[in-house]
Order: sequence, then C-alpha cells, then structure tokens
Amino acid sequence: MAKPSTYVAVSPTQRAGSLAEARALDYLCSQGLRPVAANVRLRPGEIDLIMADGDQCVFIEVRQRTSPRYGGAAASITAAKQARVRAAAQVWLLHRLGAQAWPPVRFDVVAIDGEHLQWLRGAF
Repeated sequence: MAKPSTYVAVSPTQRAGSLAEARALDYLCSQGLRPVAANVRLRPGEIDLIMADGDQCVFIEVRQRTSPRYGGAAASITAAKQARVRAAAQVWLLHRLGAQAWPPVRFDVVAIDGEHLQWLRGAF
C-alpha cells in the first residue's frame, strides 16, 4: 500500500512571503553575501535569513508590501519585531557557537514595495 502524501496548505500570503524571501536571498547573494540559514524558528521569534558578509553574521528581516499605504514595507517593522529578531539572533548564536567568541553581527532589512527592492544595512 502506498504511503499517503502529505499536503501542507499554503495561503497566498505565505506563498508571496516565500517568493519575497527567495528574491531577497538572490539579491543579497549577488551582492556578495553568503547564505547560512533561512526561516529559522526559535522560541523568541523567527529569523528570515542569516547570511555572512565577510566576518559579520547578518540577520535579515524581509518585508514585502504591495502598496506603500501605511508607510510601506520598512515602516512595518516595529520596535517589538526588532526586539524579537534580536532575541532570536542571540539564541541562535548561543546554540551555534556557545561559549566561543561571537562574530560581529548586523541586522539588515530587505524591504520590497511592489517591484522595488531596497536593502537597508544596519537597519536596527
């Protein structure tokens, strides 16, 4: 008897988010960053992309908005979201490196408004 396939329903919003993250990853790789991990889910929150830029570990939040209404993609990253990403980054580094010296870190944003992609280095 064949094993039943597993179907995971993906909403249009989830599909759009995955495409935005793939677009951001492609762009950042073209700029010389190296991928380390993606869609890391930890107790404090989720990290969309983790990349290396030289000796820096870069934690990247990807936001997409179809309309600039309400301030656009970059403006949608609240102080609370920034705090969750920072806390998740600390947990990830602790699990990955433990007591070893941590590399310099940076928090970037890739904001996609319609077709316009903007990379904000050191956004928070």
